[in-house]
Amino acid sequence: MARARQGNRLDLWMNGIPVGHWETGAGGDRLVYREDWIADPQGRPLSLSLPFTPGNQPHRGPAVANYFDNLLPDSDVIRRRIAARYRAGGTDAFALLATVGRDCVGAIQMLPPGEAPEALQTVSGRALSDEDIATLLHETTSAPVLGHREPIDDLRLSIAGAQEKTALLRWRGQWQLPQGSTPTTHIFKLPLGLVGNMRADMRTSVENEWLCAQIVAAYGLPVAQCEIARFAGTKALVVERFDRRPSSRGTWLLRLPQEDMCQATGISALQKYESDGGPGIRQIAEILSGSRAAATDRRHFFMAQVVFWLLAATDGHAKNFSISHLPGSQYEATPLYDVLSAHPVIGRGRNQLAPQKARLAMALHGRNTHYAIHEIRARHWFAQGQRIGFSPAEVEAVLDHVTGQTAQVIDQVASGLPADFPLDVADAIFDGMRRHNRRLAARADADL
Repeated sequence: MARARQGNRLDLWMNGIPVGHWETGAGGDRLVYREDWIADPQGRPLSLSLPFTPGNQPHRGPAVANYFDNLLPDSDVIRRRIAARYRAGGTDAFALLATVGRDCVGAIQMLPPGEAPEALQTVSGRALSDEDIATLLHETTSAPVLGHREPIDDLRLSIAGAQEKTALLRWRGQWQLPQGSTPTTHIFKLPLGLVGNMRADMRTSVENEWLCAQIVAAYGLPVAQCEIARFAGTKALVVERFDRRPSSRGTWLLRLPQEDMCQATGISALQKYESDGGPGIRQIAEILSGSRAAATDRRHFFMAQVVFWLLAATDGHAKNFSISHLPGSQYEATPLYDVLSAHPVIGRGRNQLAPQKARLAMALHGRNTHYAIHEIRARHWFAQGQRIGFSPAEVEAVLDHVTGQTAQVIDQVASGLPADFPLDVADAIFDGMRRHNRRLAARADADL
């Protein structure tokens, strides 16, 4: 992901309060917090990897570069498309965020020196029809045509991740294109299509992710709310942003600061998988030990790993776990998001993922390291739980909760499926969960 860089400065704002500035140049990346931000009751660091320092010494180097780079899509193809659409002049993080950094994940807005967010405490947007939204979704995945003018106003925003997506404002029951400093409130995700070298069929990823969200919620884990929607025939998963909320009077929208675990640990998105050098269960559990709700967040995180294994959710990497930053340098875990089951594409046929190749993004560690889903047994969960400070009784309680609830979870979610939901997707996921649940409930080492 090597990209040309350019030297310059962007000022950082959080809900209308100046936070500091980010500079790039021959000396690398540099972040400087403002003294009045550090002293402000709302003041908090952007990242655990970029804390307030004695004497407010600037942060320099890879942790700064990685923090900002992680605000952008992982995919070079998507970055090039953004750069071309908005004439960014490059695909490096600074060039892109100078163009689309006014509405990012979390609370930060990036503006050129001398500019400030305007009309923050109002909501301004242009109403969109279903046809408008369908056009916008189509343009999200298409390269701009030379001389083509956007049929609707520019929407300049940055959403991290590897999937095609955009975001809009929902206000007073109406979809709108936000204007000025008004933030987006919902993320729109399109079907993945055929993915990977094997061309695995993920054209039903919208339904898959919606179903996984319902399953995760039914186990009692916090997860981003979402719905399947169609706009003039175009299908999307619409996800409510948990980094936005109405003001106390309900008259404008606040941006809520958060970061993913790549940012929290100061690493590149290229290292988001543990096998590529990213954080694993132990390191994230240690971070959550500093949460203001440490016991709950750690238990939920460990339970999520078990549920991901049941779902064969192979993409639970560091960018798919986040924390919200609170005043006074406190933080807590965000709801879960981006959960997708591989059960519908696991098999021995053409364009399928062989069962022995299905791997979790974070390994279970004991005497050996286990990524492969088919290898994992109850004893591995006990070993991993103890490595992060859980007693055998605490691990047992989590496993009992999951295995004891699985049949009810499946029945509850199945009863709420939309009439047109693809049953092959639901059946593959439910059957895979049942197989894994039997193995876990047996507390035995035999394959079931």
